[in-house]
Amino acid sequence: MTLRGEARRGTAPQRAKRDSLWYRVLQYRFAYAMIAATFTLLLIFNYYPAFMGLYRAFFTYDIGRDADFVGLNNFIRLFTKDKTFLDSLSNVAYMASWRVVSVLLFPFLAAELIFGLSNTDHKYFYRIAMIIPIVVPSMVYMLLWQFIYDGTSGLLNYILRAIGLSSWERAWLGDPNTALEAVTFMGFPWVGGVNVLIYLAGLQSITNEIIDSAKIDGCTGARRVWYIDIPLIKGQFKLLAVLALISGLQGWGTVFVLTKGGPGTKTMMPGLWMYNNAFFYGKMGYASAIGMVMFVIIMTLTIINMRYVRSAEV
Repeated sequence: MTLRGEARRGTAPQRAKRDSLWYRVLQYRFAYAMIAATFTLLLIFNYYPAFMGLYRAFFTYDIGRDADFVGLNNFIRLFTKDKTFLDSLSNVAYMASWRVVSVLLFPFLAAELIFGLSNTDHKYFYRIAMIIPIVVPSMVYMLLWQFIYDGTSGLLNYILRAIGLSSWERAWLGDPNTALEAVTFMGFPWVGGVNVLIYLAGLQSITNEIIDSAKIDGCTGARRVWYIDIPLIKGQFKLLAVLALISGLQGWGTVFVLTKGGPGTKTMMPGLWMYNNAFFYGKMGYASAIGMVMFVIIMTLTIINMRYVRSAEV
């Protein structure tokens, strides 16, 4: 090695200094200064409230009173005395399970049908048709389903009367035997526009050489879907499964609009019970404990999902 090359590399202490974090921060200080405001706002409005919520879970913190440290008492009460919370866990598990199944199945089938079209103009039309419903506000969507389930003049009861099944009519959202199922299965035919496009993007990334080779080997139709398409778009399944799981466990807006958690606690969700404790009953510490429990559950299931899918790809 030449003396010039050795001088350019520098001594070991000089190289260690250049590799240090502070040296790199000073070297790119102007770039860091430009993004400092963004990170500051994230810390203040995103991370600080979240960590404070986890911290307050160990306190009895009612609005207008001083916070008193109670250790694990909030959690013990949740799992031993709070029947509403326990009921909400079973309800959200039921809804989240269906959400994951529906997201993994129905949008994928729709994407396969679009992908199988030979006419590019038809493919473009159906892609646009899938994305148009997204512009409809979610509140309008929920109120529409509330009308469909209405016990007196709802569309579902009207259809049942028209086909001679009047005995099946009921107040779908007010009947304890059907309220949870009505909320869970709303959204028929469960083909979300964005989900379809995610699957379709994965299918379109499969090269023509692979598809042509499959045809030559006689791997067509359902066999091609099972042996070619699904293994090659496993990343899309993984992404949508995680997103569906998180949104299913966290979601309670639909229940809040349609049933308020009733009748009784038949459709109560942990998120809605947390909201009620925080803003109706003023029990911020107890509500924070519910939030922490849901955080642990969602994080655990997400990690399991990520590791399982990754190990299946190896």
